[in-house]
Amino acid sequence: MQKKLAVFISSLILLTNICGCVALIAGSVAGGAGTAVWLSGKLVQSVDFPLDQVAKAAKEYLESGKFALTSKETISSGHAVVQIRSRYISGERVRIDIHKITETRSRIEIRVGTLMGNREAADKVLKGITERL
Repeated sequence: MQKKLAVFISSLILLTNICGCVALIAGSVAGGAGTAVWLSGKLVQSVDFPLDQVAKAAKEYLESGKFALTSKETISSGHAVVQIRSRYISGERVRIDIHKITETRSRIEIRVGTLMGNREAADKVLKGITERL
């Protein structure tokens, strides 16, 4: 009896977590280009600009601030991705991945720091990039 109760409670907790994730993802899809979503320690936002233009804006923002641009590379294996690596003012690592969704739409993923990330710093980086678009 206790084993069945433990399985039931565990299942209920797991179901609650899954439903919460689905609601978060559904909210981000419904929000469109204006909504940035915090997922797994990184800030994610889709924008109505081509990949090259977003990558240029990100590089300009990093070069205009107190960042040390450490690398920039373009990966194209069916899906074009630009990865930009830098260091934040505090010394934390900044990772920006820009994914091509269509010819005129891109997805920006920003993580500052490690593991769960620094959301406040990621917000600043995203704001700086979107202001240059």
